[in-house]
Amino acid sequence: MEINGLPLHALVVHAAVVLGPLAALAGLLHAAVPRWRDWLRWPLVGLAAVALVSIWVAYLSGEQVEEANTYGGPLEPLLEEHEERAEVLRLSMTAFAVASFAAAWWHTRTGVLRTVLRLLVGATAILTLVYVVLTGDAGAQIAWYGTNG
Repeated sequence: MEINGLPLHALVVHAAVVLGPLAALAGLLHAAVPRWRDWLRWPLVGLAAVALVSIWVAYLSGEQVEEANTYGGPLEPLLEEHEERAEVLRLSMTAFAVASFAAAWWHTRTGVLRTVLRLLVGATAILTLVYVVLTGDAGAQIAWYGTNG
C-alpha cells in the first residue's frame, strides 16, 4: 500500500492523529454540554466516521508495513507496544463511533437511554483520546529511534 512511493501508513496516521482527537473532543463536548448536544450531533457523527475510517486504514496499513519490514533488536519491544496500543485504539474508536451514531440517531429520547448514550459517548471519547496519544507516541518512538543521540 503506497501512494507516490510513500507507505500509506506513514500518510494516513496523520489523519488519525488529527481527526481522532477532534472527534473525541467533539464527543466530550456533546456529552458534557447539554445545550450544544443537538447542534454537535451531526458534526460529531461526521468526525467520528472519518476518524474511524482513518484509524482502521492506519491499523490495516500498519500490518502491511510490519510484514514488509524486518524489525528486530531494540525496535521489537517498541513495535509490540505500538501494535497493542493500536489494537485498543481501533476497538475504542469503533465503540466511540457506534455510541456517537446511536446518540445522534436517538437524540430526542429522554431518560435512561439518553443518559446511557451520553455516558458511553463521553467514556469512549476519553478512551479514544488517550489511546490516540499513546499509540502515536509509540509509533513516533519507532520512527525516530536513534535520531536523538
